[in-house]
Amino acid sequence: MIELMATPLQRIRNFSIIAHIDHGKSTLADRMLEITHTIEARKMRDQVLDSMELEKERGITIKMQPVRMEYTYQAPKGAGGTLDAHIIGEVETPADTRPETYILNLIDTPGHVDFYYEVSRALKAVEGSILLVDATQGVQAQTLTTLGMARESGLKIIPVVSKVDSPLARVPEVKTELAKLLGCSESEVLECSGRTGEGVENLLQEVIKRVPPPKEEFPAGKMPDGSGQVGKESFRALIFDFQYSTHRGVIVYVRVTDGSISKNSQLLFNAADQKFFALEVGVFQPGELEKESIGAGEIGYIVTGIKQPGIASVGDTITLQKHPLPALAGYMSPKPVVWASIYPESQDEFVTLRQGLERLRLSDSSYTFEEEASGTLGRGFRCGFLGMLHLEIITERLRREFQLQLVVTMPSITYEVTDKQGMTKMYYSPSLFPDYGFIEKIREPWVTMNLISPSEYVGPVMQLLYDHEANVLATHSFGDNRNSIDVEMPLRELMRNFFDEVKSVSSGFASMSYTIGELRDADVARLDLLVAGEIVPAFTRVVAKRRVEIEAEKAVEKLHAALPRQQFATKIQGQALGRIISSKTISAFRKDVTGHLYGGDVSRKNKLLDQQKEGKKRMKERGEGSGVTIPQDVFIKMMKTGD
Repeated sequence: MIELMATPLQRIRNFSIIAHIDHGKSTLADRMLEITHTIEARKMRDQVLDSMELEKERGITIKMQPVRMEYTYQAPKGAGGTLDAHIIGEVETPADTRPETYILNLIDTPGHVDFYYEVSRALKAVEGSILLVDATQGVQAQTLTTLGMARESGLKIIPVVSKVDSPLARVPEVKTELAKLLGCSESEVLECSGRTGEGVENLLQEVIKRVPPPKEEFPAGKMPDGSGQVGKESFRALIFDFQYSTHRGVIVYVRVTDGSISKNSQLLFNAADQKFFALEVGVFQPGELEKESIGAGEIGYIVTGIKQPGIASVGDTITLQKHPLPALAGYMSPKPVVWASIYPESQDEFVTLRQGLERLRLSDSSYTFEEEASGTLGRGFRCGFLGMLHLEIITERLRREFQLQLVVTMPSITYEVTDKQGMTKMYYSPSLFPDYGFIEKIREPWVTMNLISPSEYVGPVMQLLYDHEANVLATHSFGDNRNSIDVEMPLRELMRNFFDEVKSVSSGFASMSYTIGELRDADVARLDLLVAGEIVPAFTRVVAKRRVEIEAEKAVEKLHAALPRQQFATKIQGQALGRIISSKTISAFRKDVTGHLYGGDVSRKNKLLDQQKEGKKRMKERGEGSGVTIPQDVFIKMMKTGD
């Protein structure tokens, strides 16, 4: 389709939906697509923007998803100035009497704290955000986090109370909360229901009114050095995401800031200094829709044809080869906070695992991996993630999309270790720690956390915080029988089943969000599990010294229950602080070698028992260090907390 002219910037609105998890972002997006007729009614389904199977199963958004909508709006009479005056032919028509079509570019974002990087990238590509708050739950911890990110980006915030149709809705109270939080009047807080569609059309109109249109810094013919006219071509776009196609190579998702391009334009990756041709350009509706061109203010995609990894990167600037423009401010690189090693169950699948990690890296740039080897598990990869849910999602995608059977080690964090010689080194795997006697000091990362809980659960929550070595910084009331608690605690303790325990003691009503802070001195020790006299690196972890005996006993008991019996007695030991703390033995299988005897001299029976005894002795000798095969399901059981 040939487009005669680009959409004027005044007719474009770019916005995102941000909220706490399960506050109705995807449902609201569904109704917007329905009202704007972006998707045919017969093709509508729930969570239409959630394309991954895992997203549909879990009911959560994992990957942000852009979509372009067209909405025709007619301002009411007497609302002069709401819309720009427009020229049709030679007749000027007042803005308050004529309908006008707007391009609304929406980016739906995840709500879980582990996917904050997805949210931060989406906010860089828009001018406004809908802050959605569930009318039955009110402001939650992640609401505050995403709001802070939107404010830092300088976005226009539209507060909205969702799920107003629920019988449990507390609309007046939640509107008061939002107004107080944003410092605005309650009349500015909108109401809607994504399920019934109530208030959604009004919300679309308010997006047009409140969200500012995009601006173009370098229109065609204007050069950064002020040299004037050097040609009519100009183009600059920010990469906020990308995908990989086997046939078309890397497909970059871009927010165009200046100029326009069409198919076959000669482009340049600024950071990688790599030239390429635009094989296809288009927009999202919500699938890829090819266009003749995409211009300033729009959100779309470019098919690059590049199949080498590492060329396209999130935050890079794409510009024209002939007339390059200055690079845009990109994104801060995400810092992994949770580490785990991933091994294939069969070493024959090592190459497939590498390919899988590389392929997923093209659609999720927030995790890292590097090759490593273990004497017990063979070759694998040490991977860094943004949180426990992020780890779970990546491993599950590897299993489903690449049919891999995986062994995942105990998650850990990064520690700074200083030895007796004064040498300091960062360790992301506890199994690599120096021996206990060579360690002078260990430092660990702490987190700053905001926790919101109903007042009746504050007591149990406070006890839980004490058990997890947390320091309470401040508390204040929301005024609706809920309290906000600001705390700091070791990241190590956050991973020790903290989220599940908070939900348990608060009956599921508490919510939390956190940010990674500074390194502090840690009173911790490495805990090793030995099977048949050999340390199993996959089971090694770091625990607080005050809990080392408790954790050693629990770990040994857990492994004793999970590990199958062998032909010889197998000893399981917990080792820390330079000594064995806990020990338990799995008894050997016993075969009745004398069962077939029906009589005769007792020496025949003794001879068979002695032979059995010698055989078991030889098997045990061979088994020390290498003879015990640990099944994959044992690693999975040991990884799970709370069992």
